[in-house]
Order: sequence, then C-alpha cells, then structure tokens
Amino acid sequence: QVQLVESGGGLVQAEGSLRLSCAASGRTFSSYVMGWFRQAPGKEREFVAAINGNGGNTYYADSVKGRFTISRDNAKNTVYLRLNSLKPEDTAVYYCAADRDFVTVIPGITDHATSYDYWGQGTQVTVSS
Repeated sequence: QVQLVESGGGLVQAEGSLRLSCAASGRTFSSYVMGWFRQAPGKEREFVAAINGNGGNTYYADSVKGRFTISRDNAKNTVYLRLNSLKPEDTAVYYCAADRDFVTVIPGITDHATSYDYWGQGTQVTVSS
C-alpha cells in the first residue's frame, strides 16, 4: 500500500502560480508512473499530467500544456506540479496518483484515472478572477 499526501494548494489570483507537492511512502516509488488529476465541483475527474518512473518523459492535458510542469525527485519520493498562468477554470481539487503497473507514460492509458492504483486526499486550488 502506497500513501500519497498532497500539499501546496491555496487561493491565488488569475495569472498567479503555485507549486503542488505529493509525498509518497514506499520503497518502489521510482518504478511508478505518477499522475496529477483534478476535479472541479460538478465535473468529472480529469487528467492533468503524468511522468514516467525516471522522470524522463512527461505527458500533459492540452488544457494545461505550456502552463503546468510535472517533475519528480525520486530521492525524496516526491512528485511536483508547477502551475503557472493560472486561470479561474483551473479551480479544482488536485489529486496525486500512482500507477504501479507501468513505468512508461502511455497516452491512452496514463491519462485515465482507472489506470492508477493509489490516490492522495487532494489539495484545493482556487483561482480568483
């Protein structure tokens, strides 16, 4: 069982920035594809970004490409999401997730919530207009 704990959310004005962190327990963190998802009130949980085990490959939703950056530090068992140029429509609870079954980012798989085995509790990001 892997425990994931997100932090770094908060209230920020439009065009502002935040950095979210996800601290993971376990000894096999580097073998997991890690992803970020978000869920706004009344909406389905949607894919944001993913990163492969060694951090060499990333994948982003079109809605955040060029604004958000996913990274990881395997020595710290931590994955990050840098959110730049925030928009009110980015307001959501952001969730960190781990996929134990893949070490490589695969479009069509790693962008689906059902591919992930472990989830954090979420951290709220609110962007004011």
